[in-house]
Amino acid sequence: MPGLAQRLADVKVSASAAMTARARELTLQGIRVIGLASGEPDFPTPRHAIEAAYRAALEGDTKYPPQGGTEALKAAIQRKFRRDNGLDYAFDEIIVGNGGKQVIFNAFMATLDPGDEVVIPAPYWISYADMAKVAGGVPVAVPCPQNNGFRPRPEDLAAAITSRTKWVLLNFPNNPTGAMPSRAEMRAIADVLLRHPHVWVMTDDMYEHLLYDGLEFSTIAQVEPALKERTLTVNGVSKTYAMTGWRIGFGGGPAQLIRAMFNMQGQATSGVSTVGQAAAAAALDGPQELVRERAAIYQRRRDMVVEMLNQAPGLTCHRPEGAFYVYPSLAGCIGRTSRGGRRIETDTDFVAALLEEKQVAAVQGAAYGMSPYMRISYATDTESLTEACGRIQEFCRELR
Repeated sequence: MPGLAQRLADVKVSASAAMTARARELTLQGIRVIGLASGEPDFPTPRHAIEAAYRAALEGDTKYPPQGGTEALKAAIQRKFRRDNGLDYAFDEIIVGNGGKQVIFNAFMATLDPGDEVVIPAPYWISYADMAKVAGGVPVAVPCPQNNGFRPRPEDLAAAITSRTKWVLLNFPNNPTGAMPSRAEMRAIADVLLRHPHVWVMTDDMYEHLLYDGLEFSTIAQVEPALKERTLTVNGVSKTYAMTGWRIGFGGGPAQLIRAMFNMQGQATSGVSTVGQAAAAAALDGPQELVRERAAIYQRRRDMVVEMLNQAPGLTCHRPEGAFYVYPSLAGCIGRTSRGGRRIETDTDFVAALLEEKQVAAVQGAAYGMSPYMRISYATDTESLTEACGRIQEFCRELR
């Protein structure tokens, strides 16, 4: 049999996707699994966005799309960046991709040469490191300890940047921890980045509108305008508007970088679904009250989940500032044995036993670059969350 490319030798299948698939297998066997592994809002897409897509299809907007995004969506993205972030981007500084993931992938493929380093605060979304590897880069993790709220310390970030660093990637509110630095902390991060003009800066703002307790969002090019000329600001409609399946992400950045990403996208997928772009434009330009209402619901879920997990023996759950994840420490459970006889040596052992014995799907912290933790998504209904947390408490009480 012909061989496969070496570029995938050190690239893993997404742990959250694998856990979701295993949960689906158990469900097909008639076992009721409560899935807390997937970062997908349980709310419906806003009706006005769906209606915009329907109108676009009826009006014949079903041909090949412009490779970098329709004018209508780019205009809506311009307005969004100005309204929410105080950032101005021209049309040639905006690109639309098949989800935010493609925008990030385009950027890495367009800029990374073999051995270039990508500095990523950890814990981090599973795909960042693997996308860097596929593009020939070397991911460099910067640990963000729980005692600092999982937020990066400027001195640690500064120590990780070398002459080989090509990118520093920031993600706030963070997946998997929900961490969000204050404006002052973002200012300190910006000061570090200003000292390294050879480094591109990427900020993944996908959870921008899911912030709690009155906190305000700020993105790095907004905090320090001098960084805008080498910053790619990535966002999308998946999390904010519950539009994961529409696959619409976008980025704003320097025209030179966007041109290179445009070229990369042309070799991979070309343009993005026309009806999806119509729906995204409607979501960005439409009423925003629904976003705030849903964020309030997420906050109530967060409070309940944090309280219940902190009542589970051996778990310690930090209260996140945003997103819809919690990242509890499992340190008090390591080295113990489950009721079903499974020895818990790692967080991977913990989540595997939890799924098999209590039918709750979560994702091990090892997948996000920091152990022993697990990621739990509270983007599901309150009744299911309450039952799942009760099962986790029971699982922990039974450990010996």
